[in-house]
This record gives sequence, structure tokens and C-alpha cells, in this order.
Amino acid sequence: MDIIGIGYLGFEATDLDAWRDYGPSVMGFGMSKNPDGDPDSVYFRIDDRRHRFAFHPGDVDRLAYIGWEAKGRMEYKQALARFREEGVDFEVGDQALCEMRGVKELIRFFDPVGFQHELFYGQKWTPDSFVPGRRHGGFLANHRGLGHVVLMAPEYSDELEHFLINIMGFHWYGSGAGKGRTGFFRSKLNTYTSHDIAYGHAPGRMGIQHIGLFVSSIRDVGETYDLVKKRELPMMMTLGQHAQDPHVSFYHFTPSGFAFECIGEIEPWHDDGFELNPEVMSVWGHEIVGPILGPSVKTPEEVRDPAFSKKKG
Repeated sequence: MDIIGIGYLGFEATDLDAWRDYGPSVMGFGMSKNPDGDPDSVYFRIDDRRHRFAFHPGDVDRLAYIGWEAKGRMEYKQALARFREEGVDFEVGDQALCEMRGVKELIRFFDPVGFQHELFYGQKWTPDSFVPGRRHGGFLANHRGLGHVVLMAPEYSDELEHFLINIMGFHWYGSGAGKGRTGFFRSKLNTYTSHDIAYGHAPGRMGIQHIGLFVSSIRDVGETYDLVKKRELPMMMTLGQHAQDPHVSFYHFTPSGFAFECIGEIEPWHDDGFELNPEVMSVWGHEIVGPILGPSVKTPEEVRDPAFSKKKG
């Protein structure tokens, strides 16, 4: 599938007021106008797209959906044909849902773990329109997608890898230096980063662990780091550099219990053409000062969409 990367992410959140403050004042997100029919949610921008993050009212903090961007209409149609050939069950989004997401067309489907995904094309945008919530140099998104997401799964199966590699068409990048079974994957058209999505095995647990966001300069990383420390926000890992990527980053926890990794590129990433097997996760820094799995990782019963359980039942 000709997928660019993650176009948007949607969440259910228990404290939207905390996000209204934290998003602009800590992360530098821009506020986005709510679409018609959804006045109670919070929408954020990080570039000229209409929105990249949506936080909807909910009784539990959880990832609600991942929106993948197909290159265009023909690539989208080819993807639908591929799903039909593989027998993947999907739902075509109606006009109201497409307008809420700000896209031309979309479908919704579940991965074998039970996370809900969407595939779309034609996301609304306005050139040179992004205004950050605070002084900020901007985010690296647009043609590379908004960043990456790491999920925890109660089961890590061959069915999951088949779905990601053979159906979604993602490249397998490796398992990294972490302990346990983990898989890093990147979309077909991604030539900018090592992964768009990763799944870690956490028996009896499920949820979003962190989101990686690329900022325009190391200064943006440092200023965000200072704000996090000034506000005494809980941190997962201090500043450091991973072994597999030429980036500087740190991790801290958000109002919904998952972490943001704020990332600055030291040099552009390139496809090395082989599977790396790093002996250490980071070459310097990244001292672990908080839990690796935050409160966003819960039991599957708490975070799975009930519609997935009905399909499996």
C-alpha cells in the first residue's frame, strides 16, 4: 500500500481542560477549529493540515484511532482492493465522518490486536497557516506524517506481523535493543525515519506507550525540556540519543498518561538497507527516571473498542 505515514491520531480523554492548556503551552501545538457536529472535543495542529490530533470526551484515557494517509485517490482504491482480496473486514466512512476528519474518503478497520485504524486520502490543509501555541520553530510533519507511535499488545503474533507487512505493506525495520518481543515498522513511502509504528509485547496489558514528534531544531527540544522541568511534569527518560537513529530526544508524560518523545534530528535519517541489531538502546543519555509503561497502558478490557470484541465473539 502506498502509505505516506500517520496523518492524524484520535483519543478519548478524561481531562480535556488539561489538554487545552498543555497542548499549546508545553508542546507548542496550535489550536484547530472544531468541525461541525463535534463541539466538545479538542483539536490540535502541528503544521498546515487542518488538524493532527483530536481528543474526544471519554470515561477512560485511551487511543481511539490511528489515521493512515494514502498518497492519493488511486492508491486508496488499490488499498481497498487489497483489503478485499485478503478478507479484511472494514467499514466505509460516511460523509459526516469524512468531514469530521477533514478528508476526502476513509475506511475504518481493526488490527489483530484490537487497535482501530483508518485509511484516508486528501486531508484538508491551508498553506502557511500554522501558528504555534507558544514560541516554537515548528514540527517536521507534512509529507512524512506526524511522527511515530509505539503500542503495547497483550499478544504479539505472526498474524500481527502478517497484517502489517503483507497487507499494510509496511517495511520491517527490526526489533531494536529492547528486551522482549518488539517490532518496528515503517510505511512504504517513508524515507525519513526508521519507523512509523511499533508494537511491544506486554502480556495482559494494552495501550499506547508513546508518540514520537519531530521538531525543527535542537532548540525546540531544549525549550520543551525546560518547560517540562519547570512545570515538574513526570518524565520517562532524560535527553539522549538512540543507537539506531541520529536524533536527540527526551520522553515525558502527557495528561492522558502516555508519553511524548520530543525529537530533534542531528542529521537526516537514511534507509541503511539492512536490519540493525543495536547492543544498547541509546549511545548517551536517556536515563530512565520514570515508568516505561505509563497509566495509558491498561488491561485490554479497558482500552479495546467494544466493536472489536463483538467481531471476535
